Amino acid sequence: MSDPVVASVTPPWLTIIGLGEDGLAGLSEASQNALQAAEVIFGGPRHLDLVNAGTKARPWPVPFSTQPVLELRGSPVVVLASGDPFWHGAGGSLMKDLAAEEWVSYPGPSCFALAANRLGWKLEDTFCLGLHAAPYAKLLPLLGRGTRVICTLRDSKAPAELASWLVENGQPDAKLHVMERLGGPREHVRYALAQDGDQDGDLPQGGAPVLMAIEAMRPGLPQASGLAEIHFASDGQITKRPIRALTLSALAPRQGELLWDIGGGSGSVSVEWCLAARSARALTFEPRAERMENIRANAARFGLSHRMAAVLGKAPEVLTGHELPNCVFIGGGGSEALLEHLWMILPEGTRIVANGVTLETETLLMQAHARLGGHLLKAEIAEAGPLGSMRDWRRARPVIQWSVTR
Repeated sequence: MSDPVVASVTPPWLTIIGLGEDGLAGLSEASQNALQAAEVIFGGPRHLDLVNAGTKARPWPVPFSTQPVLELRGSPVVVLASGDPFWHGAGGSLMKDLAAEEWVSYPGPSCFALAANRLGWKLEDTFCLGLHAAPYAKLLPLLGRGTRVICTLRDSKAPAELASWLVENGQPDAKLHVMERLGGPREHVRYALAQDGDQDGDLPQGGAPVLMAIEAMRPGLPQASGLAEIHFASDGQITKRPIRALTLSALAPRQGELLWDIGGGSGSVSVEWCLAARSARALTFEPRAERMENIRANAARFGLSHRMAAVLGKAPEVLTGHELPNCVFIGGGGSEALLEHLWMILPEGTRIVANGVTLETETLLMQAHARLGGHLLKAEIAEAGPLGSMRDWRRARPVIQWSVTR
């Protein structure tokens, strides 16, 4: 009887190490062995200095790319990251090009964990954001009385910038904890209110990595759909608040889905779609060039420029060549040709919601409902307004809404 064949197991060539501000002293034996065995060590200049990488050091290229690591596949390589390599770190960037057997990771405490332990905050109740390469506007939908946020920042000048942003966006008395080099001998923590720390020099500049912990003290944006028009830049072509709330309910945003917003106007529906579900995206099609600036400004105001795009052109011609959506909203420019085109190109299961206020659009949507099914809704809304010394009802144009699943 022959001996069983034992499969050889090749050890991982890549080791990802989570590094703290205490450098080598805070690393496990496995991490220190990997550093000694490595032929090349990748990291930022600060990380490379912390482990005394010497001739093995290879700083990250600018702009950042993982390609130099992958070019050394098979050789013993170490990648250094701050704390947890898979929380806003290099680990996640590498994964799309690696098989499970190629790498091993030795994480340290994330900067968020260090900050929460320094402040006594429950991490599960705290928002954690990477703002070192993202706009401060990503905070806008999150901030509200009692909300706690810990965010990474670009450099030591960023705390004063963010404090100014908080003052400008209705949180002048937000409590700020600015933390630099947590967990090391040069740790520096300072407390300030946003209104007191929004000038250069008022907040510390001790060096990266920089975190800011924010505790908001005033109400923020409502969490329900149907934000007031005052929050949006508009030339008047905007889905009004009550109708927008009904529209978002019909669109039913879900995590990671893509919306086609046809006839975007101000882009308010796209904005609220993206706010309603994590990682939801929107592609807004608008035939009038002068409205593109408002759409982009509204995306930027809510920190959604990375999830919202605006395309100039008239549907259905402009729809060609774009990623197919999970959901379509027709807020303007509905036509029989557009509905037929959508029904032809959209995959089964795609949701369609169309609003109309003209008699012609009402006829179009009623006929579509009779032919294709779905749900038909007519909304007639009146709001109180002045009539001399009294008040009366100001009736808005009735809106017909057709929703259907392809």
